[in-house]
Amino acid sequence: MTQNPIQTPYYLIDKSRLLENLQRMQQLRRASGAKLVLALKCFATWSVFDLMREFMDGTTSSSLYEVRLGREKFGGETHAYSVGYAAHEFDEVVAHADKIIFNSLSQFERFAPRTGGKPLGLRLNPGISSSDFDLADPARPFSRLGEIDPARVESVVDRLDGFMIHNNCENSDFARFDAMLSQIEDRFAPLFARVRWVSLGGGIQFTDPGYPLDALAARLRAFADRHEVQVYLEPGEAAVRDAATLETSVLDVLFNGKPLAVVDASTEAHMLDLLIYRESAQVRPDEGPHRYLVCGRSCLAGDVFGEFSFPEPLQVGSRISFGQAAAYTMVKKNWFNGLTMPSIVVREQDGSEHLVRQFGFQDYVNSLS
Repeated sequence: MTQNPIQTPYYLIDKSRLLENLQRMQQLRRASGAKLVLALKCFATWSVFDLMREFMDGTTSSSLYEVRLGREKFGGETHAYSVGYAAHEFDEVVAHADKIIFNSLSQFERFAPRTGGKPLGLRLNPGISSSDFDLADPARPFSRLGEIDPARVESVVDRLDGFMIHNNCENSDFARFDAMLSQIEDRFAPLFARVRWVSLGGGIQFTDPGYPLDALAARLRAFADRHEVQVYLEPGEAAVRDAATLETSVLDVLFNGKPLAVVDASTEAHMLDLLIYRESAQVRPDEGPHRYLVCGRSCLAGDVFGEFSFPEPLQVGSRISFGQAAAYTMVKKNWFNGLTMPSIVVREQDGSEHLVRQFGFQDYVNSLS
């Protein structure tokens, strides 16, 4: 077993893999004319923003703290959006943002007078999406996410600079994206003609291998030309696909009907989306004659990463690396059970690794009272 001086558990961000995504995004920017802003709700680990800002136009947020993080740590354009702005926070949001995007007409009417002349946007809900998960479907029945009636929006469109539409979710199917965008145009085109920009949100997996990037670029440029708008995309997962792992060590090996291994991390505390969407983690190459159900160390009975195959028997101290640990992982980590929170480590393009953040007992104490 190879020794590593950095104590597990830790998130390992690989800049070389991150760069591959960023270069693909740069290709899309140049071919389509679209601007790309990072969705901080998905990934906000600012220790690699120095690299990301070279290939992106700024950030978009979901809260006051994300707006401020985008302004202070990333720079470029800073878009503010919230499902519901709070009155006592709103002035600070405006102070850090370049664009203010509202979720509803009621929020727009309430807060627009306090925006100081900054560009204003409104979220539209087209009633269609690519999501297979009701939990994440912005077009689910009775959705609160955006305005659905073009006639209602018509009453304020002359006070708006743009629109935001976020209806894609893990969508790797260009044909599906194209068809939905055509439906959106059929419904909202008269409104698009009266604004300067339209954000088509995130959830488009255009950095996946084999995705028809040229077709996407052509479709975005055609949309922009037809409606005479600046197009924005808000990539989150696409920006950081396959760019980080959760590095763990085995603490115990046992048998209860099948071989089990317990690692020094937890799904609920450190890869929460695995539980939320009832998915298994990724272990590569996941092959070999020795198969184990790999479990987390929390007290939650269902704290399970998944069942995987290994070339050698696992033992205390064996290392297991879980993939896809960038998107919606570090932003959702928590102190459940008071477990040691994974450190954050960056692997530079020359292969060197360095610790950029370590969490300790005082961080746990300070999160409570």
